[in-house]
Amino acid sequence: MPAEQAAMTGAERELAKLLVNVLQLEGRDPAAIDPQAPLFGAPGNGWGLDSIDALEIALALQQNYGVILRSEDEATRRAFGSLRALADHVRQHGGATAAPSG
Repeated sequence: MPAEQAAMTGAERELAKLLVNVLQLEGRDPAAIDPQAPLFGAPGNGWGLDSIDALEIALALQQNYGVILRSEDEATRRAFGSLRALADHVRQHGGATAAPSG
């Protein structure tokens, strides 16, 4: 029995739109993304992002939400686990309230 996609929160939807825009993932529907899918790894198993994508995400989160992600921080590694984990991290550590551009 296939696992059902988890419902996305408003914050996750907003973040998915930002990531699709920043990473230029043409043809990817932010509303159809599973918020629990892994961000990194093989493309068939989640987003399939790489380290360059991580840098772009970190910059976008800093610019849009005031969140600073540090590569040596265990909390950052956990945050990059999935869209849901990233949205939770932004909610807990965000300083800015700017809406994402795009």
